[in-house]
Amino acid sequence: MRPGTAATENGLRHLLNEWDPVGVADEVQNEYDCMLAAVLQRLRGGADQAELGALLRQELADHVGLDPLGLRPDAMAARVIDWWTTVGRADGTSCV
Repeated sequence: MRPGTAATENGLRHLLNEWDPVGVADEVQNEYDCMLAAVLQRLRGGADQAELGALLRQELADHVGLDPLGLRPDAMAARVIDWWTTVGRADGTSCV
């Protein structure tokens, strides 16, 4: 990850922990850190909600081993995009 983005990483970590598709974020605060770099890279590259939703579905299925059906990755992607439109500017990235 790029230096100087601790606040951005923490913000995204917070969102992923609130989503908590595995159901362990109360006990394991870094459970979704494996997704941070990929999600931030896509956001910095201008990913839209569809691209981000596809990434989250893939992470759930391939990395976490869960069936994404019912975990609402597209809704989470929308939430992340909304968050990014606000914090991306602070991250030094043009967001829209």
